Amino acid sequence: MARTVPTEQKLRGGYYTPQLLSDFISDWAIQTPDTRILEPSCGDGNFLESAVNSLRKLGTSDDVIADLIVGVEYNDIESIKAWNRLRGLNIPVNLTTVVNQDFFKYLQDELNYQEKFDVILGNPPFIKYQDFKEDQREIAFKLMKSYGFKPNKLTNLWVPFLVLSSFLIKDTGKLAMVIPAELFQVGYAGETRKFLSEFYQNITIITFRKLIWKDAQQEVVILLCEKNNSEINTIKVVELNKIDDLKDFNFNTLDTIDEKIINHSKDKWTQYFLNNDEINLLNRMKENENVIRSGELYSVDVGIVTGQNKFFLLSEEEMVQNNIPLENLTNVVSRSAHLEGAEFTIADWNNNVQANLPTYMFTPPNEEFSNLNEELQEFILKGEAINVHKGYKCKIRKKWYIVPSVWVPDAFMLRQVHLYPKLIKNEAMATCTDTIHRVRFNEGVNGSKVTLSFLNSLTFAHSEIMGRSYGGGVLTFEPSEAENLLIPYINDIELDFALIDNLIRQNKIDEVLDITDQVLLIDGLGLSVEEVSALRDIWKKMSDRRINRKYSK
Repeated sequence: MARTVPTEQKLRGGYYTPQLLSDFISDWAIQTPDTRILEPSCGDGNFLESAVNSLRKLGTSDDVIADLIVGVEYNDIESIKAWNRLRGLNIPVNLTTVVNQDFFKYLQDELNYQEKFDVILGNPPFIKYQDFKEDQREIAFKLMKSYGFKPNKLTNLWVPFLVLSSFLIKDTGKLAMVIPAELFQVGYAGETRKFLSEFYQNITIITFRKLIWKDAQQEVVILLCEKNNSEINTIKVVELNKIDDLKDFNFNTLDTIDEKIINHSKDKWTQYFLNNDEINLLNRMKENENVIRSGELYSVDVGIVTGQNKFFLLSEEEMVQNNIPLENLTNVVSRSAHLEGAEFTIADWNNNVQANLPTYMFTPPNEEFSNLNEELQEFILKGEAINVHKGYKCKIRKKWYIVPSVWVPDAFMLRQVHLYPKLIKNEAMATCTDTIHRVRFNEGVNGSKVTLSFLNSLTFAHSEIMGRSYGGGVLTFEPSEAENLLIPYINDIELDFALIDNLIRQNKIDEVLDITDQVLLIDGLGLSVEEVSALRDIWKKMSDRRINRKYSK
């Protein structure tokens, strides 16, 4: 039975929670007939029903169940549904069973961390900061700050639900929640990762190769956390194909999964998809004196935000039609698909011109409108006629037609990656839009050498750990992530740039890696063939998982 979610709940970030999912979580978490349970965002009672069924299987009477479970729900309509749902299960509901209140206010005013629970479970809402109601956010953030957390405008609502609930768990209690896979990979969750790794002794994360929700490209995981007073903190990752695999899942299987000693840091948890040997191999690479962080070689910045590409980016035909002089235009690359090789040349740019692609960016002098020549004034007025100047990015500028931060980079880097990451040397004196990152090589760095050194199995494998994928198969890099990749950089290496460039243009990346891995990793770093093969396998395994993920009924 699917969890029904009203329009307001959908706006709050809720999705249908399959009963199979809530039943699985409840059966794992609830193992004794006297388990005290809290659901901090209970919706219409999906998890509460599962908790009732789990307790009944353990022999708990309905009268006792009513006193063992607490569901808190902000939405009054949903809380009534949860109340009626429990009544329909013949549970003698009382005023403390389903509480219609904001969880954070309830926590602050009623619970005050004095009451502890054996189990906390649920599917907290996934709501961005800007959609997070101010009164809720104020209390939630105040409580988080009291524990030393530093929430910011990137913090999603599920984070305070997760971390603040944890402080309500007994010393040998459990937390089990459906959480976005963002937990693994986004920067704002780094503080949460560190907290979980220190607070819980055993963490198990169950992931799915196929997306659970058809209408949301949102990958989710089942987070199972245990407190047991052990001195060792471990993490396990279980990867299932689809949600239906939970039907036949035997909890004893968890005992056979490799445990990894968890790293008490803000590092991304994507690494725990790997086995211990693979994790150890990557960690050894970090210690190699000839492997450096990419930020030591270059800096990365976002591409240009025009505010309206259809107006500011022109093909040669449009440039001629509007009589815009070349001195008021800047060469531009508008899509990563236009970057085919290891370098972007004048010939490449001319090919884009011939294909009638938008290859020019309108960049008039930073002067008042009245001081511009007639052709430029006429073009700007055309933009105003179609309300370009009323768009948000344009209207906040002093002069809406002046695009800020127009500079030409030394190289481009793909912001969104399908098959593999790329660094492309810029020989065409072009800039790019924000679909592509702009790269400046550090002083004294050989750009051609860095471009080729980027192409190897170690960097590719590490990029899958450092980037982020939200379920649609694309690997995305923020500038800070692009500056934190591992690159083998050896002074006396020799690689044929023209050969590598030609192979990339033919989409022969495996042939490229055969060449670069030999020179950079085996000859340069002294790795064995087996170690290089393992790095290649890490990249393939992680990228295949990302690319092949999709919704499954």
